Amino acid sequence: MRSLRGWVSVTDLDKLRERFDEWVREVLEPAVRKSPEARPRFLTEEGLEVKRLYTPLEVEGLGWNYIDKLGFPGSYPFTRGVYPTMYRGRAWTIRQYAGFGSAEDTNARYRYLLSIGQTGLSMAFDLPTQLGLDPDDKLAWYEVGKVGVSMPSIKEMDLAFQDIPMDRISTSMTINATAIEILSMYVAVAESRGVSRTSLRGTVQNDILKEYVARNNYIYPPKPSMRYATDLIMYAARNVPKWNSISISGYHFEEAGATPAMEVAFTLADAMEYVEWVIERGMDVDEFVGQLSFFFAARTNIFEQVAKFRAARRMWAKIMKDRFNAKDPRSMMLRFHTQTAGVLLTAQQPLVNLIRTTLQALAAVLGGTQSLHVNSYDEALSLPTEESVKLSVRVQQVLLYEAGVIDTVDPLGGSYYVEWLTDQVEESAWRIIDEVERLGGMIKAIELGYPQREIARASYEWQLKVEKGEAPIIGVNTLVEEGLPSVKVLKVDPKVRERVVFRLEQLRKERDPVKVRDSLDKLRRIAERDDVNVFPYIYEAVKSKATLGEISQTLREVWGEWRAPEVY
Repeated sequence: MRSLRGWVSVTDLDKLRERFDEWVREVLEPAVRKSPEARPRFLTEEGLEVKRLYTPLEVEGLGWNYIDKLGFPGSYPFTRGVYPTMYRGRAWTIRQYAGFGSAEDTNARYRYLLSIGQTGLSMAFDLPTQLGLDPDDKLAWYEVGKVGVSMPSIKEMDLAFQDIPMDRISTSMTINATAIEILSMYVAVAESRGVSRTSLRGTVQNDILKEYVARNNYIYPPKPSMRYATDLIMYAARNVPKWNSISISGYHFEEAGATPAMEVAFTLADAMEYVEWVIERGMDVDEFVGQLSFFFAARTNIFEQVAKFRAARRMWAKIMKDRFNAKDPRSMMLRFHTQTAGVLLTAQQPLVNLIRTTLQALAAVLGGTQSLHVNSYDEALSLPTEESVKLSVRVQQVLLYEAGVIDTVDPLGGSYYVEWLTDQVEESAWRIIDEVERLGGMIKAIELGYPQREIARASYEWQLKVEKGEAPIIGVNTLVEEGLPSVKVLKVDPKVRERVVFRLEQLRKERDPVKVRDSLDKLRRIAERDDVNVFPYIYEAVKSKATLGEISQTLREVWGEWRAPEVY
């Protein structure tokens, strides 16, 4: 018998090939003639053609090797998971995205979520907060509290976390262009309550590159924005050591139309850009990379999504080991949060969304996520109600306690189909990363419009499939029902803006104007330089009770604002 390459010997492969051909002639072909298949081709969302049956022939023929491709959980290349026992010893964090209206509205929702079993908080901010505008700015008027909580000052942060144990709960913050201001508010509030910054746990998104590609909530041009993001990464590594300083996000690429391979490739290309910037600023890779985290979407095609997560882990481990010479195994671990795919929620027959999100959550868990948000069934219609968000939490709890999916690590590992898919996603993603590298890195690729064009093309192709019925969506292009859905929706109190603006006005009257002016002047001088970290100066401005809008305006005056080029 010749040497093993993977599961079976070369001799056994030859025998398997003979038996497979015999099965096709004598069993399969007669069956297909008698009962034709539902369609001539079965495709993944990536566009890969799926075979009827997968055997060792599909993976062994690629030179597949168990140790190189899979290894063991908690060990390089981390394909099978970042922890040795995964959910048997450490359950994923149940972290529902929440936040709307004013600080007291959000605080009430947080306390409700914790009461029903959520294990981590996730903070949504309204558009003015994300774009560095105070709620009394004329550009903010209609958006205050609409898609997240309004957070113009440290006073609002204090209210949002009233009676929340900041020393015992981890908090994720979906904020980018104003990430330092928001994290500064959180740290300052915690310290005012006697909670040390070194004990704080959580994540701040801080991923500005994906804003230029897929989300567009940026303020400054790319280079000063990268300085801002890397300042936060460096400061957190040395001062808030349990905090994930960035959540590098593929989710928004997926929501904009990216294929699974694009989602992985552009996310990892962004991550490589951040790592290179921080290293150029003088930090050793193992000093900060362990605090980088990732954020992916989970769509409904379970096996392709599992393959996507596994490929991303394997690729990141290789990038950190081979390209950046990381030595600490933690630097090679791709730890990620998952959110079910909001873009696949339908306003038609919204209760069907419960089925979709349950399957998507299952894909995330089978794929080895570290934390999970399950979209509520009513989110295509409004912000989620308490009833709908409770069901989303219960979806995660059923998976955790009843489904048996935590009993073994990487239960789909070794599936011929899943391993083939994982290899295919990885191969496609490497090709995209190679093109980004050829263009000069992710910033240059963004300036040239490469990721924007690729995602737009994929989105257009997907929409064509939907309109032709090739991508069935219940309620949209198949099994359509007449009439409007009868679902209770959440409506944000229209007086939210009045409450927030009133407190903002009181803050401005009560604060020391000299301290505010001095802190903003210092920040301006530091922003004009490129050799000093801006985080401590933004933190001092926040503590002096400068508002988010005032801090952002100071930086705008130095760095300018970005206007995206036409790329189509």
